[in-house]
Amino acid sequence: MIDTIIFDFGNVFINLDIENGYKASLEQLGISAPSNDIININKLYETGEVSTEKFIDFYAETFPHLTKNQLTDLWNIILKDFPRHRLEFLKNLKAQNRYNLILLSNTNELHIDWIKNNISFYEEFKNCFDTFYLSHEIHLRKPNSDIFEFVLNANKLNPEKCLFIDDNADNIATADALSIKTWHITPYIEDVADLFLIQKQLF
Repeated sequence: MIDTIIFDFGNVFINLDIENGYKASLEQLGISAPSNDIININKLYETGEVSTEKFIDFYAETFPHLTKNQLTDLWNIILKDFPRHRLEFLKNLKAQNRYNLILLSNTNELHIDWIKNNISFYEEFKNCFDTFYLSHEIHLRKPNSDIFEFVLNANKLNPEKCLFIDDNADNIATADALSIKTWHITPYIEDVADLFLIQKQLF
């Protein structure tokens, strides 16, 4: 019996366009693939180990043909819309008071600032959760097992009574290995609001 639902944020609630955003980023940066330095600083930024100022400074020094504002816009290019019906689904779920609701997201400061400025109901959304974990605030990131262990231990959860919903296969694999039940959601085909239809066997 599921008593806790752990949700990812991107491509679960807010839509992302990762593929086109990645292509546009490479094109505007003028590279064919990210270097190891870029990959490393992106990971450090996602876990809050590097400040936004230092993060943007790195890109500005590496790609001087782009302004800091252009680099910020480029970083946020993957963020799209947040369909309101998903908020209503979450509010209804919260009102039922049947499940412990947790958000667990690899999210950095620039992305969350964009969301706060562009999604009018962000605070209403956040308040639906019993616990709200962003990777840059807790200094841990998926798919590493330690972030899942942190959530389980901090909330005294039985993994077999938890359902984790994410669009990333690596994240799902780690959760599966820890005996957490999972739904590997397919963006733009499946919708989190249909949880109890698509995953009804779990409930």
